[in-house]
Amino acid sequence: MAAPCAPPRLVLRRRRPVAADRGRRTLGVCGMHPDHQEALKRNRVELAKQLVLSELLEHLLEKDIITLEMRELIQAKVGSFNQNVELLNLLPKRGPRAFEAFCAALRETKQDHLEDLLLATLSGLQHVAPSIRSPRNLSCDYDLSLPFPVCESCSPHKRLCPATDTAEHSMDNGDGPPCLQVKPCTPEFYQTHHQLAYRLQSRPRGLALVLSNVHFTGEKDLEFRSGGDVDHSMLVTLFKLLGYKIQVLLDQTAQEMQEGLETFSQLRAHRSTDSCIVALLSHGVDGGVYGVDGKLLQLQEVFRLFDNANCPSLQNKPKMFFVQACRGEETDRGVDQQDGRSQADSPKCQESDGGREELLKVRLPTRSDMICGFACLKGTAAMRNTKRGSWYIEALTQVFSEHACDMHVADMLVKVNALIKEREGYAPGTEFHRCKEMSEYCSTLCRHLYLFPGHPPT
Repeated sequence: MAAPCAPPRLVLRRRRPVAADRGRRTLGVCGMHPDHQEALKRNRVELAKQLVLSELLEHLLEKDIITLEMRELIQAKVGSFNQNVELLNLLPKRGPRAFEAFCAALRETKQDHLEDLLLATLSGLQHVAPSIRSPRNLSCDYDLSLPFPVCESCSPHKRLCPATDTAEHSMDNGDGPPCLQVKPCTPEFYQTHHQLAYRLQSRPRGLALVLSNVHFTGEKDLEFRSGGDVDHSMLVTLFKLLGYKIQVLLDQTAQEMQEGLETFSQLRAHRSTDSCIVALLSHGVDGGVYGVDGKLLQLQEVFRLFDNANCPSLQNKPKMFFVQACRGEETDRGVDQQDGRSQADSPKCQESDGGREELLKVRLPTRSDMICGFACLKGTAAMRNTKRGSWYIEALTQVFSEHACDMHVADMLVKVNALIKEREGYAPGTEFHRCKEMSEYCSTLCRHLYLFPGHPPT
């Protein structure tokens, strides 16, 4: 028997998504709550595009939310989008438990980002504070509203996170990226530094390619890169403010990455610009980054496309690469600093003078005038905050926006290293608690590379 209609009130629970009865109607045993229906409706397009049903349907079947006949009806549709739409048509008719069971199935199939979309919408409908709306069954007593850092998956066969915790807390404050503003270079600074630096006066300064893989569908079962959208948005904003013309490629297979990079490297516009930027954001291993199909693109192939032999339009021009991806499986546990400091000299490079011949043209090494920043050291994992994006990209955008006006790129990457060195994960009870990361860069630049933002002024 249905309960008598009560005055509207707010119902709050820590671990289950519940909707307030806002007096729209009395719920029977067969109806989904109107707030739950509204949350599904408002996120319908994103759910239809992003849901991965293969395992999700089995969880819903196990929870008695759908029947065998319904599963067959869904699977009979052609294409994943149409299958997702069919499920979304069915869910509101599957009773008051359907929404909660759907959210649980999303968690169990590592599609937490979609659950977060639904819960954020639901929170807005109910006017419930985010810190008390999370349904995750976490056996912890720390603030559930904090953003999470996760490891960029490096080995698809190695689960780095415990089953009850799809991500780890970050000790950083804030729930989103900062608003970027790039300080302009002064005419005085330009006059005193441009003669010993690469020429950087063209408008645009150069072309920039941001290649970001977030949703993975290959057999390697690489996880959704929650927070990856923040990374490429921040980089696009930064590069535009620095005067670059941007191209963005999202969710590419390894072959599409290869073809996109090759097309970009051969653009005629490189001839009339003074520099170039390539940013690769994905899962990865040492020496390669994954396409969304789980296949690898070798970084050496990326560098080859832009070298002096294959990209003559960029000869003697600076080429910047930034790679946000794992380079191994090891999580840097860090060490405790002891009293006193020890210093070791860095190994120095020695030049080898070969025999010189009189040539008609100046010879160039095959690869030069490049600088590449890596999010982490060889063999280690890179960390990503699910709300604020990757540690490395956040540090990179912060440093470049503040110091591009008076510091060259190599020195800025040293400052990025310093910020990454100080950062530390906060995830009590997991292997990521107090985890560390160390970024690095390698360079074949032959002059200082100043970006001279805003000069000459428009």
